[in-house]
Amino acid sequence: MTGFQSPALIPLTFVLGALLVPLLGAIYRPLARLTAVGGSSVALMFSISGLQVVLAEGAISYHVGGWMPPVGIEFILDPLSAFFCVLIAGVSLTALVFSGKSLESEIPEKVIPFYSLAMLLLAGLSGMVITGDLFNLYVFLEIGALASYALLAIGNRRASFSAFRYLTLGTLGAAFYLLGVAFIYISTGSLNMTDVANLLPLFGESRPVTVGLALIMLGAAVKMGLFPLHAWMPDGYANASSAATALIAPIGTKVAVYILIRTYMLSDFPPMSELITWLAAAGIIAGSVLAIAQTDLKRMLAYSSVANIGYIALGFSLANHLAFAGAMLHILNHALMKAVLFMVAGGILYKMKTVDITQLRGFPQRMPFTCAAFIIAALSMVGIPPTGGFFSKVYLILGAVEAGLWLLVAVILVSTLLNFYYFFRVIEYAFFKPDRAPRTEDETGFEKLKVTEANLSMIVPMLILSAAIIIVGIYNGDIVNSVIRLAMPASFAGE
Repeated sequence: MTGFQSPALIPLTFVLGALLVPLLGAIYRPLARLTAVGGSSVALMFSISGLQVVLAEGAISYHVGGWMPPVGIEFILDPLSAFFCVLIAGVSLTALVFSGKSLESEIPEKVIPFYSLAMLLLAGLSGMVITGDLFNLYVFLEIGALASYALLAIGNRRASFSAFRYLTLGTLGAAFYLLGVAFIYISTGSLNMTDVANLLPLFGESRPVTVGLALIMLGAAVKMGLFPLHAWMPDGYANASSAATALIAPIGTKVAVYILIRTYMLSDFPPMSELITWLAAAGIIAGSVLAIAQTDLKRMLAYSSVANIGYIALGFSLANHLAFAGAMLHILNHALMKAVLFMVAGGILYKMKTVDITQLRGFPQRMPFTCAAFIIAALSMVGIPPTGGFFSKVYLILGAVEAGLWLLVAVILVSTLLNFYYFFRVIEYAFFKPDRAPRTEDETGFEKLKVTEANLSMIVPMLILSAAIIIVGIYNGDIVNSVIRLAMPASFAGE
């Protein structure tokens, strides 16, 4: 029975968590983190239960207040939204478990506000993927956006300026989206996504409809950080707290991608598709090249995210079943990989007090488990089998071949070499540069670096997600056939 109520229970759980965190945290501060972790655990349970019901019996529709659509607001859990809900709840749970020691080290005076804002962010993200109403999606979009602005502002002394830049661009993206929804509503008289999808074919290439869809896609492009609309991302991620980036970077931009997918589902031939293809290709190369130029590990990972958003946008814009499978699989892979990498950066900052790549000498000997997690995630980012990143890139290459765009195949291959280069720079400094850190002697008299591994609550989430990266790679076919294929737009599946 719980599975059928999941569309309402998932965002409700996060909203209740956001309310309870400051109340319980005021009584006993550790309860703030326990409440956030508990809320994400319950939401993950509801998400998995909902996904099981959807895969077995089809989509679940929940009518808010008993009002039937298209008049009332509808929450829908279908294969696409259920996939995203499991991803949001699962990654957020590991990020919140990781966050404890990191927050106490970086922003100890703002722990309670962080967890309350994190719950509010997750309520907004889960609401966006569950709602079946275009305007209600905007409401959840703003809830999540306001929380993310505040989370990114809680960091070092430059974080507030970075967050203000994000607020400026994010507000512009939300305005584009809302204006696009207004054009769609004026044309169709409806805000229900299913109803709009049925009505749009009657309008053909009507100018208001075309402009409305283009504005919605432009708003989504700003929110997801598609090149060249990515200016907020590098500074935002680099200056925020490690816990905030470990939470926002893996899932925040992916939900903006979800808006793009739903736009494709509203119309078989949305505007700007070809433009998005080539902007994505440019972003893949530009993000990879800019990542090479960084010496700050978090900033390098931020530019890497620009490139990986390009991979995902490329897959959707090609509009065929292989490219779609690659994009969806890369959403999953990138969420896991980027969560691990930003957790690693947080663990390094916690123990070594720096994220300067040139200062990571001796890192593998000092933090062996953290280093193992980094290597697995880095191999997946490059695309080395059997990690998940290899298989999502293979699907994307096959999709580009099916579309007859060999230049895009070259873009993916070149970016893979660039990925290898900037991750190898980290490995070079960590493994092959001499380290002058304090050493101890073992019983044989040989000197060795003193192990100063991160806290267990930080290591365990890294290792769990690292294992998940390999599991996704091994079972990529099952994931594509049992979930992603069902989430595919009909026009893509018909290719």
